[in-house]
Amino acid sequence: MARADHKSRHVRRRRWWLIGAGLLAIVAAIADCAPLGGRATGLRLERMKKSPEWQGSHFENPQPIVNDTWAAIGHLLSTDPHVTPESPPSTIPVEPGRFATPPASGLRVTWLGHSAILLEIDGHRFLTDPVWSERVGPVGFMGPKRWFPPLIALKDLPPLDAVVLSHDHYDHLDYATIVALKDRVTFVAPLGVGAHLERWGVPADRIVEVDWWDTHTFGDLTLSAVPARHASGRELFVDDGATLWAGYAFSGTHHRVYYSGDTGLFPGLRTIGERLGPFDLTMIEIGQYDQAWPDWHLGPEQALEAHRRVRGAVMLPVHWGLFALASHGWTEPMERALAAARDSGAVLISPRPGQSVEPTVEKPQDRWWPPLPWRTAAEYPIVADHAQ
Repeated sequence: MARADHKSRHVRRRRWWLIGAGLLAIVAAIADCAPLGGRATGLRLERMKKSPEWQGSHFENPQPIVNDTWAAIGHLLSTDPHVTPESPPSTIPVEPGRFATPPASGLRVTWLGHSAILLEIDGHRFLTDPVWSERVGPVGFMGPKRWFPPLIALKDLPPLDAVVLSHDHYDHLDYATIVALKDRVTFVAPLGVGAHLERWGVPADRIVEVDWWDTHTFGDLTLSAVPARHASGRELFVDDGATLWAGYAFSGTHHRVYYSGDTGLFPGLRTIGERLGPFDLTMIEIGQYDQAWPDWHLGPEQALEAHRRVRGAVMLPVHWGLFALASHGWTEPMERALAAARDSGAVLISPRPGQSVEPTVEKPQDRWWPPLPWRTAAEYPIVADHAQ
């Protein structure tokens, strides 16, 4: 009997040793993998240190971000039963020929899911935060999996003025997508993100790095980087602030568009509206929120408040509908955003992924997602700290 117990303990120890060794191997593989990106050095780092947002060794927000780590872990262990769709959501394939004819109004937007948006504005085209990979994470077998395949092949994208990147989290800065586009387009990114791009083979002359309030012109269009309240980092479980995060304002000859990137609610949104608004269209994140980290993302109701602060006319909700990054039901962000828009009188559009819309002349509000239970703002409020 004693021999059997000893053997059982030996088997258990060996099992845990194998699990531990496997985890160490995964960590080691991740630590050396290309998708982690690069670290800023030399002149790039010196420029970063001159930024008002640089605080000693990293970037920081003017308003601190508050987290409840233990609550966050608890919420991840008790996710909504509808956190992911039972079947792929309804989408519209994007045929390349669609972009051969420019929008009659001068402004057209095609939401591709999450924060990937193809924006056509006054004769220019931009693609924001493109993610074509099956999963978002440092290796292909880890991380949240997309709910539907890319709606257009990267090779079939129309000519672009630039790919515009908001920050370096995996659901916004995708290694495989960048590598596929690296010799075709210019990349605009916040300070420090260029180190990732250069490691992945993007030519230096195709990288434009910007601090908040920096501008870059594309002919007669001005692209302005604007403040956001978020964080950055590509190491496992670590946000080290080694690169900056940002939103953007696109100012064309006839139209203005605001893209929030990832952000919590913060007072500086009013300044964006005063300096660069009003905006014909805002593309603002509504999904992937939690009461344990209310300063990281807006949530639906605060997204409508952000839309009001920047002086938006029509709002396209983004950062939902493709990946599960929080514990709420997958349709909840849009249901709550629609309710908040009705209460505030805001104009909100809800195109299917892949549908192209000219928001100054059409306002689609199709309910293309299934009717599922969802929590209201009263039942589960998201309220940022230091937001006024």
